[in-house]
Amino acid sequence: MRFNLENLVRENIKAMKPYSSARHEFSGTASVFMDANENPYGSALPDNFNRYPDPLQRQVKEKLSQIKRVPSQNIFLGNGSDEAIDLLIRIFCEPGRNNVLIFPPTYGMYEVCAHVNNVQVKEISLTPAFQLDMEAIEQSVDTGTKIIFICSPNNPTGNSIERNDIEIILNNFDGPVVLDEAYINYSSQRSFIPELTEYPNLIVMQTLSKAWGLAGLRLGMLFASPPVIDLLNKIKYPYNINTATQHLVLQALDKREWMNEHIATTVKERELLKENLSRLDFTLAVYPSDANFLLVKMQNANTIYNFLCSKGIIVRNRSNINLCEDCLRITIGTPEENQKLLTVLKEYKPK
Repeated sequence: MRFNLENLVRENIKAMKPYSSARHEFSGTASVFMDANENPYGSALPDNFNRYPDPLQRQVKEKLSQIKRVPSQNIFLGNGSDEAIDLLIRIFCEPGRNNVLIFPPTYGMYEVCAHVNNVQVKEISLTPAFQLDMEAIEQSVDTGTKIIFICSPNNPTGNSIERNDIEIILNNFDGPVVLDEAYINYSSQRSFIPELTEYPNLIVMQTLSKAWGLAGLRLGMLFASPPVIDLLNKIKYPYNINTATQHLVLQALDKREWMNEHIATTVKERELLKENLSRLDFTLAVYPSDANFLLVKMQNANTIYNFLCSKGIIVRNRSNINLCEDCLRITIGTPEENQKLLTVLKEYKPK
């Protein structure tokens, strides 16, 4: 493997001078701040929101460093994982010239961010078993391929990608391999974060939106080598993570026992829901899942989706996606919500 970061980064990114905010230039302690044109009288809110947030989120990264057992200099925080996806494409891909590889059905924002940046998307469909088609990948990679995006556990299929296949790609692709582990907390599979020292082209994304229950705060985590982290910090907006989010995340990260209890409950409910959905006459398949949702193939899924909506139960209709025909993606709810879903489905009468 011949990963050379210097040769992969766009020339304009290497040459650019990043914006330097007041909080970048001074990060120590002081009693009087007269450098950032802030309102010195505070705000109508009870917290210190009149001051700009730490642009590098040092306290949050330090706590995450302890939890994830990775140095803080290997961590980038984004306004959701979507910001990190967009920044990576801007760092490595020349608009109108380069391409990225994705493996549908998969998370839709890889494609959206690439198109926004005028970067070609090469789609290599997963196999019917929802695994990587390694032969097709080898044939599709060309000199213009700059990033490979792999979602594992995958969304919307829920399964984990074979670890050996991911390692083969890491060992043979010269560019960044972005492994999206948004649902890793619900899986028995090991995270690839410990492998960062082995693979300089590995980039791992995780999130606080799922297992941590903080979707409304929009905080995504990215783990990579320090040079890649430096590039992301170079081109991100100065204050991409606001003060409220940083404060609330610090509080939430102290409640790991709460999170672990709810992960265990969700995994238990996932297996119970899978078993009960499998018993329905109109269920054709409930696919294996390492996530907090199930992909369920049903007879006339569109009709069932509309029926559930009429009863006030909203699931995700994935029937228009390749390999997911007649499939609904069902998030694991509370025991009461899961039971209500099953009760309503038992009322459904196939035509």
